[in-house]
Amino acid sequence: MTPIIEVKHLVKKYSFYKKEPGLMGSIKGLFRREKLYVEAVKGINFSIKPGEFIGFVGPNGAGKTTTLKMLSGILYPTSGEIQVLGYKPFERKPEFQKQFSLVMGQKNQLWWDLPAMESFLLNKAIYEIPDELFKKNLDELSELLDIKDFLDVQVRKLSLGQRMKCELIAALLHSPKVLFLDEPTIGLDVVSQNAIREFLKKYNKEKGATIILTSHYMQDIRRLCDRVVIIDHGALLYDGTYDALHTQYSDSKTLEFTLAEKIDSKEIERFGKLISQKENTYTIDVPREKTAEVTGKILETFNVDDIIIHERDIEEIIGEIFTTKHVSNHQ
Repeated sequence: MTPIIEVKHLVKKYSFYKKEPGLMGSIKGLFRREKLYVEAVKGINFSIKPGEFIGFVGPNGAGKTTTLKMLSGILYPTSGEIQVLGYKPFERKPEFQKQFSLVMGQKNQLWWDLPAMESFLLNKAIYEIPDELFKKNLDELSELLDIKDFLDVQVRKLSLGQRMKCELIAALLHSPKVLFLDEPTIGLDVVSQNAIREFLKKYNKEKGATIILTSHYMQDIRRLCDRVVIIDHGALLYDGTYDALHTQYSDSKTLEFTLAEKIDSKEIERFGKLISQKENTYTIDVPREKTAEVTGKILETFNVDDIIIHERDIEEIIGEIFTTKHVSNHQ
């Protein structure tokens, strides 16, 4: 299958001038300034197939938003190649711009003092959406997001969750084939986060849209994305499936089990490293390849009321990747 997005050796550098502190530093800067460079994106490579839902993960300053801005044509790359939907994004051809959307959780594309409906009508004109398709998409999206009763309310009077739902509707009215989402659930309460997640999952499945999602909420990535791309300081650290991330970077699992009676911790430590104990409930760390064997031995040895096998937290694994700078391209 031909990739819908292809990135090769993508680089983005920013230049800035170093200024010495104080008045004398300002005066010196008028005659002589030291020019410095920072590399926000460092030669990354990846390709995305139509319909994929990609989690784009990294700490603040990793280069995630910069990459999305280059993919959407807002920024011009310093070097490298980008193809999105067969176009070079930075050429900003109308045919390309009508086929994608960029939603940034910290940026507002809706008119603040007008009802969201006014912004929708403006987008209808900009994207030349036929009346019938506009009505169909608006009805469907507002129904899915449960926002019908708020379309005629001034945007500034909407809650953050309601506003974010309207932002999504504005971005999807023209049925884009590619959707770039930069922190779409930031600042939302748990209920609103879940509503946005469920909507995006359903939209991706039913419409076949290709979605790239950046988020600091690992629940977003865990529940929505089969594939994860991790970058840090502009460099690609991992590109692969969510499940393979656990297998590749976590060599252990945890067993949490509750016994009918309290047992001396030394007896428990025969089966693995004891992580915690609360009353009759114990949590131990065991090597991944020995999980089934150890579980069987525990069931044979003790009177077990309940036992659960846990993968390590994805946040912990990703934190270790950032710390150790593992470089991988597992696909």
